[in-house]
Amino acid sequence: MSRVYNFSAGPAVLPEEVLKEAADEMLDYKGSGMSVMEMSHRSKVYDGIIKEAEADLRELMNIPDNYKVLFLQGGASQQFAMIPMNLMKNRKAAYIVTGQWAKKAYQEAKIYGDAVEVASSADKTFSYIPDCSDLPISPDADYVYICENNTIYGTKYKTLPNTKGKTLVADVSSCFLSEPVDVSKYGIIYGGVQKNIGPAGMVIVIIREDLITEDVLPGTPTMLTYKTHADAGSLYNTPNAYCIYVCGKVFKWLKAMGGLEEMKKRNEEKAKILYDYLDQSKMFHGTVVAEDRSLMNVPFVTGDKDMDAKFVKEATAAGLVNLKGHRTVGGMRASIYNAMPKEGVEALVAFMKKFEEENA
Repeated sequence: MSRVYNFSAGPAVLPEEVLKEAADEMLDYKGSGMSVMEMSHRSKVYDGIIKEAEADLRELMNIPDNYKVLFLQGGASQQFAMIPMNLMKNRKAAYIVTGQWAKKAYQEAKIYGDAVEVASSADKTFSYIPDCSDLPISPDADYVYICENNTIYGTKYKTLPNTKGKTLVADVSSCFLSEPVDVSKYGIIYGGVQKNIGPAGMVIVIIREDLITEDVLPGTPTMLTYKTHADAGSLYNTPNAYCIYVCGKVFKWLKAMGGLEEMKKRNEEKAKILYDYLDQSKMFHGTVVAEDRSLMNVPFVTGDKDMDAKFVKEATAAGLVNLKGHRTVGGMRASIYNAMPKEGVEALVAFMKKFEEENA
């Protein structure tokens, strides 16, 4: 069977070259006589894998020396608790709620202290990014939290909020490595890897060193303290070893493609093909205000639930899979991450045109 075009929001499409390489090495990694899946995380061979992965990520993102890179388990959702546990010294934090994941993070933070929703786009079903130039941020807030790209709703911050000098914490799960980023603007920038980087089951946390302390909230488990993992080079316990290995291959693939500047160019080009069609279509329309559109996740609807369902069914039969929108919003969503080739987006648009003609 030939491979489909997979528009899933995550776990998502991975570069074919990476999958082939991993397949070639499945039984014997570089003459070790075993798979990375069976290898001790304390072995010399594995030490090379994790160190090289970190070095390549640092190079790709131009990560300053005073930031640690942590490969952790629990996905992005575990960070919703880990962040306040480690950062909420004054028990106060500001949250900007632009979708379901920001809302979940905000609700989790309320368990640990006074989390304040300083802006939200819930009034228009999270279809835009609120103005964050002058937010009511408390002078004793420990940090300001955002979800930078909203996977479900298809919005993306084009300008980071004015945090009034407070530490910025950002969940970048669905836009990770899709474009260049100035890491120094963030205290913590983190993301689950299963959307744009690797297999599910891991989160990468890039954290400024001054935020890694023993001064955490009372009762914080050892495993949920950043210092535990930073001091042990992400090897305090058995990490998600195979996932780190695949992510390392994706970092090499990104470097070979020309790095994040080149990815941004490609992603803009791909997104334009789809948005241009949506803007002129009589049947399909996008759900996000133009200036806040994500390059990674493109939600769209026909306005008729039955027609939406028919479209998803016929698209699936045509090898364009996982286009059903998130259960909370319905409609359709095309996730067009780094590994989605331009041909995939072109095939989707061609199918949408045909469907529109046949169902007009």
